[in-house]
Amino acid sequence: MNAPRVTAPAASAVGRFFSGVGLLLRGLNLYARSPRLMLLGVVPALISGAIYLTALGTLVYFIDDVAAWVTLFADDWSTTARNLLRVTAGLALLGVGGLLGVLTFTAVTLVIGDPFYEKISEQVEQRYGGTPGQVEVPFWPSLRRSVADSLRLIGISVLVGIPLFAAGFVPVVGQTVVPVIGATVGGWFLALELVGAPFYRRGLRLPDRRRMLKADRPTALGFGVAVFLCFLIPLGAVLIMPAAVAGAALLTRRVFDQPIQEVRR
Repeated sequence: MNAPRVTAPAASAVGRFFSGVGLLLRGLNLYARSPRLMLLGVVPALISGAIYLTALGTLVYFIDDVAAWVTLFADDWSTTARNLLRVTAGLALLGVGGLLGVLTFTAVTLVIGDPFYEKISEQVEQRYGGTPGQVEVPFWPSLRRSVADSLRLIGISVLVGIPLFAAGFVPVVGQTVVPVIGATVGGWFLALELVGAPFYRRGLRLPDRRRMLKADRPTALGFGVAVFLCFLIPLGAVLIMPAAVAGAALLTRRVFDQPIQEVRR
């Protein structure tokens, strides 16, 4: 199936950004109205959350040693300069680690919970009239595609994370501008990751996701950045994940210009 051409709406970029944020809020509303279904989505997120909390705790515990290792060249500097550099390095490492953690958490959780999240996404679309031209994809081929696309997104995320890590060493900029860029980049990749299931149902793959979300980038960023910021809250990723999957189904319908008003039954 070829992806249709998409043109961005006429509304302002700021308005579309907040419209994207609103899609996550609508996902949360669906979460509250369908607790049994949505609670199924918490199970894989809990599994991933336990793994990532252990990894984050390990990074925090050894952060001084890791910061010293990546700044070995500063061993002969004055104590004040060396300590300042290593504190900056530690903050940069934690920042990039957090960014990569959020992105890979979503990919890993979507793979672990593929059947749960596919069910959530499909039921959300059924509320709004179903998926036009739905393509039935068997479980194993769907899982293989999901893993392959997730690995590609993780690889790109790592490549983006390297320059952000380097920029984190720049005083002031590394602690102000870089986090904003990180949230924007992270939000974009999260949006690409989360719309995977509804795009698969339409017979479309990762390149189609990129092209179609770019056509309305502010809306996609509004949704993705909102999810990214929620994921930074302790336990936020675990609790928000099902709502993010529901919101992604609505985002997909938005970019396909399909109804997002519930059908009365």
